[in-house]
Amino acid sequence: MSYIKVNGIEIKTDGVNSSIIIQNGHVSVNGNHIDIGKDTQNIKIEGDVGQLKVTGRVEVTGEVKGNVDAGGSVTCGNVGGNVDAGGSVTADNIEGDIDAGGSVSIKRR
Repeated sequence: MSYIKVNGIEIKTDGVNSSIIIQNGHVSVNGNHIDIGKDTQNIKIEGDVGQLKVTGRVEVTGEVKGNVDAGGSVTCGNVGGNVDAGGSVTADNIEGDIDAGGSVSIKRR
């Protein structure tokens, strides 16, 4: 087991295999509901995750091993899959495709 933090709340996960879905005010990690408070439109995740789907903006201080699907902007380290964002995208490296509604800034490609 490992831990990540979502908006400052520590959550036990399966590490980089964790699937996180944050939409309509609800958060689930690997299918389990987690209460992180009311603000699910501006998400900050500390640690590495597997798949990530959010309805708002997201900042990940670690890596996303799979795909990212965000309704707003995305800021993160490396992404092992695709990124689909309604806003801008800032990342260290993205292995897959990028579909962004705003600007894209990649440190390495």
